[in-house]
Amino acid sequence: MLLEIREKVQGVFASIILVLICVLFGLWGIQNYLGGGKEAPEVTVGDKEFFQRDVNQAYQQFAQNLAGMKFDEDTLKKQALQKLIRDEVLLQYAQQQKLVVTDDAARDFIQSLEYFQNDGKFDKNQYQALLGSQGMSSEEFVGRIKKALMMEQVQRAIVDSGFVTPFEVAAFYKIQNQKRDVEYIPVPLSVSSQTPSEEDVVAYYQQHQDAYQTEEQVSIQYVELALDTLASDVDATEEQLKTYYEEQKAQFSNPERRKISHILFAFGKDAANEEQALQKALKAKQDLATKDFAALAKEVSDDKLSAKNGGDLGLFNVGVMEKAFEDAASQLKLGEVSEPVKSAFGYHLIKVTELVPGEVKSYEAVKPELTKAFKKSQAESKFGELGEKLSEVSYENPDSLDAAAALLGVNVEETPLFTRDSGDGVAADQKVRLAAFSEDVLKGVNSEPVEVGSDKLVVLRMKSHLPAANKELKDVKAEVIAALQKERAQQQTAETANKLKDELSAGKSIAEVARNAQLSVKKLTGLARTSTEVEPVINQAMFRAAKPQANRSSIVVIDEPKGGKIVASINHVTEGEMTEADKANQALIEKNMATAFGRAQFEAVLNQLQANADIRIRAAQ
Repeated sequence: MLLEIREKVQGVFASIILVLICVLFGLWGIQNYLGGGKEAPEVTVGDKEFFQRDVNQAYQQFAQNLAGMKFDEDTLKKQALQKLIRDEVLLQYAQQQKLVVTDDAARDFIQSLEYFQNDGKFDKNQYQALLGSQGMSSEEFVGRIKKALMMEQVQRAIVDSGFVTPFEVAAFYKIQNQKRDVEYIPVPLSVSSQTPSEEDVVAYYQQHQDAYQTEEQVSIQYVELALDTLASDVDATEEQLKTYYEEQKAQFSNPERRKISHILFAFGKDAANEEQALQKALKAKQDLATKDFAALAKEVSDDKLSAKNGGDLGLFNVGVMEKAFEDAASQLKLGEVSEPVKSAFGYHLIKVTELVPGEVKSYEAVKPELTKAFKKSQAESKFGELGEKLSEVSYENPDSLDAAAALLGVNVEETPLFTRDSGDGVAADQKVRLAAFSEDVLKGVNSEPVEVGSDKLVVLRMKSHLPAANKELKDVKAEVIAALQKERAQQQTAETANKLKDELSAGKSIAEVARNAQLSVKKLTGLARTSTEVEPVINQAMFRAAKPQANRSSIVVIDEPKGGKIVASINHVTEGEMTEADKANQALIEKNMATAFGRAQFEAVLNQLQANADIRIRAAQ
């Protein structure tokens, strides 16, 4: 456990990875179609039934989180199914505990999501358009958010209960700051130039045919719902544009730029001190008739930090200082100095050192940009409506895109062949490629609507499919020979390294063993986990090796990243202690360790809840 904790608290520690965002668009999927008719559920958790569509969506959302990574599809499907089950187990437990989330809490959380924000603020139109494109009502979405927040309550309650003892902290640093004295012999990989026999080449090729295959490819047909296309069809009258301009005038304005400096005369709670500060301020105002403001600020201001820069406070921002200060600062002309202004800090003399007046761009100047924004805003509601209908039509007509194309008034487009890893045009999007290679699409049915960016939806189906196929030996013979030579070299290197290890374990000195093998010995004294003397993977292996026992070194063979081997002798281990820097960060480390323990406890609780739950998975047909 301590080793696991050590690994998790390196660098900036992420205290809790909340399930919330995963739940929002992954736990139940964007469009959770309830199974209808007599369709048998694939999974049942308690009274909750999940149908094939639910399972497929869980897989697709799970796979999207691994976009660009290599993974085994069968393994990933099992992991996605397991996540679906565990999330439902957690949700049902939260409901059994009668946890609740208020409407206000759900609203505040939704408004904080960047999906629904425009320029950092919640945008109701964007919210409705995005939900509409997913065929989801606001009431349904809020319900799901409440469920997600209920689940988070359970997780937080357990994770936040984690704690760590001083003994555990000390034990952690014994491992974290441990030092090791190591001697090692690098055994390089030396690939032979000898050409293997024809029989060996053929045998190797036949045993490793999976390594010499063409990539699986598909081409697709698709229809696209694009917000920009809908916007181009919107008519905008002069009256509508002018009304929109007035509503959005703030978007077409350059705010005033006002830079200020001040001289502060501080006072405490004593009225006499306040009067003295005021008199100092009045005298300083008189002195400014003959003295430079910045020079006087350096000389007499009680704000020592700004005084170093001549009293400079930077750009003036409303809402930062007290109202009296802000009122005075906002009314001054360029170069003008205020009368003494009282605040909770003292009396201030304020000067405007830079002033660029605000500007509102004229209607004529912004009309092209305004027209585009207006058309887009008008098209968003239609985009949401069509997105919902597109999902229904493509699902109801799984064998063709004609109905979907007719709904959108577009043509069915096609792509050339592409692979799982790369494609052109619409296939350049990872989510499109993931959908194209999904089990349903490869079986010949339409995909779910796929979000491409924030303003496009694509429904696709397979046009053609070329499975991976074995390449002929004559086309890959050079690769086979190189691979065979490398494999034999690795075997020889491993045999040499194991022989050296056996000799060291038998009691021979490392110098003698290296000399007999015509190799060199390298030495590391006081090697730390953070050392850069060797590559990280080698460093980690040296620290995973067992400690020396009974005055006998611990001998280990380590894989070298370039293909060679390293025979290492761990001669001495010095237990770590807390440094002064560690003590300074002790509170943070204790918090991180407690969180890690809490997360481990949460996983244990969830495992037990799953073990106790009534879970039924339909057997594969």
